[in-house]
Amino acid sequence: MTSTATTGRVALVGAGPGDAELITLKGARLLQTAEVVIYDNLVSQGILDLISPTAERIFVGKMAGNHTMPQDDICQLLVDKAQEGKFVVRLKGGDPFVFGRGGEEMDVLLEAGVPVDIVPGVTAALGAAASFGFPLTHRDHAQSCVFVTGHLKDHTVDLDWPALARPGQTVVIYMGVTGLETISRELQAAGLPGDTPAALIYRATWPNEKAYRGTLATLPEVARAHKVKPPTLIVIGTVVDLMRK
Repeated sequence: MTSTATTGRVALVGAGPGDAELITLKGARLLQTAEVVIYDNLVSQGILDLISPTAERIFVGKMAGNHTMPQDDICQLLVDKAQEGKFVVRLKGGDPFVFGRGGEEMDVLLEAGVPVDIVPGVTAALGAAASFGFPLTHRDHAQSCVFVTGHLKDHTVDLDWPALARPGQTVVIYMGVTGLETISRELQAAGLPGDTPAALIYRATWPNEKAYRGTLATLPEVARAHKVKPPTLIVIGTVVDLMRK
């Protein structure tokens, strides 16, 4: 995993949902040996504390309407640092390959001839389920679980509503808060009952985590009442009734 004077390498590392103890052992080890760490907004201070004190740190975090650096520039930065002969960790919240644009970054790096390693992380949905004590699948509630993004490339919310409205499954929507009215309306129009249990989960596994429960029909009202903002997961399905918090 060490770099040479001529050829560096990049590891796309999942930081997990927030709690520093949920990063993998491999991810933590690579942070301690990296020469450059390029990291996102949704990485907790506890995980940043694992980075070697001699490593160069570059923040490229994105928030709604405020991107520190465009994605194309992030990809080029990874290539540039690796071509300097550096061992680079691209530290991403959750898992690099679950709505993390890790695939795009990997493609650019491989095209440039830069070796890439992937270190998975605990995605936000799994962190939320563990932290709030509800299963994503359960023989009496959900035989499948679907992860979708509510924030498409063209900023629309155009999902396969009939597929998401099928009974016997849990639907987890990432980055969907701003489209919550549309999500609620379209799922009900596709046949999912309005009284289906649902929850908004903010910053799962972080010290300030919160969960707001309601139903598919009331979820937009719940969001307004509590001034819910990103990063928030939308969880829809009867497993929400099993939440312990």
